[in-house]
Amino acid sequence: MKKQIFTGLLAAAMVTASIAGPAMAENATEGAASGELLPGGGNKIIYCITPDTSNPYFATVQNIAVQEGEKLGYEVKTASHSDDASKQLELFEAAIADGAAAIICDNAGADASVEAVQKAYDAGIPTFLVDREINQSGIAAAQLVADNAQGAAAIAEVWVEAMNYEGKYAELLGLESDTNCQVRSENFHSVIDEYPDLEMVAQQSANWDQTEAYEKAESILQSNPEITGIICGNDTMACGAVQACLDAGRDDIKIIGVDGSDDAAKYIKEGHMVGTALQQIALITKTAVDEADAYLNGTAPEEEKQLIPCIAITADNVDNLSAFVYTDPAAEGATEASAK
Repeated sequence: MKKQIFTGLLAAAMVTASIAGPAMAENATEGAASGELLPGGGNKIIYCITPDTSNPYFATVQNIAVQEGEKLGYEVKTASHSDDASKQLELFEAAIADGAAAIICDNAGADASVEAVQKAYDAGIPTFLVDREINQSGIAAAQLVADNAQGAAAIAEVWVEAMNYEGKYAELLGLESDTNCQVRSENFHSVIDEYPDLEMVAQQSANWDQTEAYEKAESILQSNPEITGIICGNDTMACGAVQACLDAGRDDIKIIGVDGSDDAAKYIKEGHMVGTALQQIALITKTAVDEADAYLNGTAPEEEKQLIPCIAITADNVDNLSAFVYTDPAAEGATEASAK
């Protein structure tokens, strides 16, 4: 089988945006037509808008944005859209009304987020997308994402070896409207489907959620007790699946995820997960803030779409991972040697 893969401020935002929007939009259009950069809102404010920070991955985006932004002299305001495109649009309107210089966003869907990014563009405010792309070019100043195709394929290679190239398995998909969900699944399968003795017997969406993943994995184990592996679109779901397997007395299930979270690292160290593909989200977010600052000071990114490579994390290198940051001992040694 293959895969199928922030309230008063808001009220003020809508009023202010309706007054200021047309003039700002005209300026933005003229700027775009002449090849000039969008002016930004004029205030030293950066908004960082992400999904729910109960997920440590998205909490990292906000934490790094605040740290790096404040270091560069900005006030960073954070908010969560909880993967609700309507709420995301309201938050963008609030940022526009607040005169934000720029917006950093981990968006609520590749198609559903185009309207919000377009509204910021029309208001002359550059948006820097991290982690998730949108299905339109030319309206975001930059789209910085992990190379999900490379990362998913790399960790799938590790998984098929752990499975000894055979056996039945299940897949837990993320939010299916998210491009990352599709890309990761497709590239898991670009590797796995090369091995005819590996058979997927169940595939369900757990929407990036740990509790939902636990419930789905529990149900899959009951219906398909013969499975020996579970591939998961992110670490949050992988951790839910691990716990479901442990509670069912099935510590033999080979499980992988994507993200590189500390929770996944703990399970890898304990032998309950085969591995994960680290998306370098701390680096991605820092780069986005730095590029926003450079943009507001007259230098646009050379490319709108930028891919940051993932790192396959296994028991062999997991000790080098902490808070979504991978420290390469070899690189550190080389740096120290050159400094001597």
